[in-house]
Amino acid sequence: MSHQPHAVKRLSIPEFRARKGGEKLVLLTAYTAPMAALLDAHCDMLMVGDSLGMVVYGMDSTLPVTLDIMVAHGAAVMRRAQHAMVVVDLPFGSYQASPQQAFESAARLIKETGCHAVKMEGGAELADTVRFLSARGIPVMGHVGLMPQHMHQLGGFKAQGKDAQSHNEILHAAQAIADAGAFSIVLEGLMEPLAAEITRSIAIPTIGIGASPACDGQVLVVDDMLGMFESTARFVKPYATLRHDITAAAAQYAQEVRNGTFPGEAQCYGVVKTPAKKSAK
Repeated sequence: MSHQPHAVKRLSIPEFRARKGGEKLVLLTAYTAPMAALLDAHCDMLMVGDSLGMVVYGMDSTLPVTLDIMVAHGAAVMRRAQHAMVVVDLPFGSYQASPQQAFESAARLIKETGCHAVKMEGGAELADTVRFLSARGIPVMGHVGLMPQHMHQLGGFKAQGKDAQSHNEILHAAQAIADAGAFSIVLEGLMEPLAAEITRSIAIPTIGIGASPACDGQVLVVDDMLGMFESTARFVKPYATLRHDITAAAAQYAQEVRNGTFPGEAQCYGVVKTPAKKSAK
């Protein structure tokens, strides 16, 4: 009799939403299968963000990222994520034209990756799109505040909600996305009092990144969290300094290759060992 592995129970969308005001939700980005495997057991959700354009591909912004790229990375993460839910970003230009365009892009992401939800950036102008997707069975995570896809309009990567007008606009944007049927919303780069107010005022979980400890959960770009970059945003807390470990390992490898100590006998196949000579009696 064959034994089937026990299925790992993930949070469902309703269960994720029900964590509002309860145990904090833990999220990290993941862009590859190996990283997804390492993070999976510790996270409630893995986010395949279009930030991969900058983190993985060295792009200057998220704007050049294509739907094909998001499909490839989303599928890779899904292959190794057994516990965490997976949400994949809709990249710039794949959803803004119309609700129908957004549906086609989101449907492709879900069909070709197996992901559980999609994420899109925007406020009240996207409410009809969120409502359209939600009514057709596609779970949507919103994203307001500092929106990288709007970097030119926002004047770069700057904290948002500093004055009364932007405070009210962002509050209204979050409320509109929540009312349209999103199951959660990312609050990025917000003044802390605004993020806390949004969290109190909407019925869905807020996920902070450079926002407020009052949010219902937190997310960081995993490469930032692991200390892969020398310079990071103020809101990042590195929990490791892997760039130093990687640099040191590469330097040691290079030295051993050059001085001939790598590969050694343990790394070679078919090595004929010379028998030790017996000492004369």
